[in-house]
Amino acid sequence: MYDLVVVGAGPYGLSIASHAAAAGIGVRVLGRPMASWRDHMPEGMFLKSEPWSSNLSDPSGEYTLAAYCASRGLRAEHGDPLPIGVFTEYGLWFGRSAVPPVEEETVVSVRPRTEGFLVETGAGEAILTRTVALAVGLMPFAHRPEPLRALPRELVTHSSHHRDLSRFRGRDVTVIGAGQAALETAALLAECGAHPRVVARAGGVAWNTPPQPLERSALRSLVDPHCGLGTGWPSWVWSETPWVVRRLPGALRTRIVDRALGPAGAWWLRDRVESRIPVLLGQRLRAAAPGGGGVRLSLETAEGAATTLVTDHVVAATGFVPDIGRLGLLDPYVRNSLRLAGTGRAPEVDGRFESSVPGLFFAGLLTAPSFGPSMRFVYGARFTAERLVRGVRRRLGGRRGAPVPGSRRSAG
Repeated sequence: MYDLVVVGAGPYGLSIASHAAAAGIGVRVLGRPMASWRDHMPEGMFLKSEPWSSNLSDPSGEYTLAAYCASRGLRAEHGDPLPIGVFTEYGLWFGRSAVPPVEEETVVSVRPRTEGFLVETGAGEAILTRTVALAVGLMPFAHRPEPLRALPRELVTHSSHHRDLSRFRGRDVTVIGAGQAALETAALLAECGAHPRVVARAGGVAWNTPPQPLERSALRSLVDPHCGLGTGWPSWVWSETPWVVRRLPGALRTRIVDRALGPAGAWWLRDRVESRIPVLLGQRLRAAAPGGGGVRLSLETAEGAATTLVTDHVVAATGFVPDIGRLGLLDPYVRNSLRLAGTGRAPEVDGRFESSVPGLFFAGLLTAPSFGPSMRFVYGARFTAERLVRGVRRRLGGRRGAPVPGSRRSAG
């Protein structure tokens, strides 16, 4: 029996595994390394966060994005957008260097047993483990507005469905949303020869400002502090003190996660969108149906003015909503018995990321309603890995399995 199985090999899963191995925990890591970044983001995208706030976490702090870039003669500087491809390769390098060997297996079932859990893979392997950490990333929680859900994928997709946007060359594409995913997807569509437009219910497009210099006066730093999620005291609280957020009432945490760090485009994207791509603002999507050789969208303003729009394809860049009910690999009894956080559908976790089911831990987006907005970003990986591994050690007590043969340990 293993001590811990980590399900998922993105930034959170790899960071947890690195800390677990260094702590002497017998751990197995299952999943496709950096799958979301490798398979679900179009070529040409850039990292929105600053390089210094985009590190995966190992106990020694040795395997940083800056270290990876320096070893390959690449730039990773504050205020200089980094291509997604570089970040993806960094994550793969981290996985090879600081983590026990990752097994590229799909987990199809996690079920409780008298002692621990039974984890089953698509290849038919059954793994007994005392604890499980579900770091499944964003993909199970891709959100499409209700009017679009019944339409086939030939007509409607989510922004995370696309690695290559060149298939839309010459076609009319409507992108729903007003955040970074919507705006950057529209820009990339235009740049590969498509004819995109953006439709958003918001009354305007919010644009982030260029980042402040890291070196500033003491007064300026006090008034507008730097943090992992940008600048300003609210962002500082969300990014630097997730444990404070967790102590707030559940309903308030839900409101914070829903409203903080809302949709906005990166400063470096603005020139690629404004005056180049039509943006229809203040338009609520009321209905959608096949028609005109594509999709017929019924839109309505806040004042009730109706508009019909026909487009070849719709891309819903409408984000991700944490909902434990959509995590099909988890035993239905467990899903239905989990205590929920706030007023949403995410599991409540304690200060060490353990759910109300003993030995079952969560990481990433599903923990945002417990710990706040930083859990939606790579920046939350260190806080999560350190706390979660302490929780696993506490749950294991004196029981420890043997380390996995061939596992690597990070220094420190």
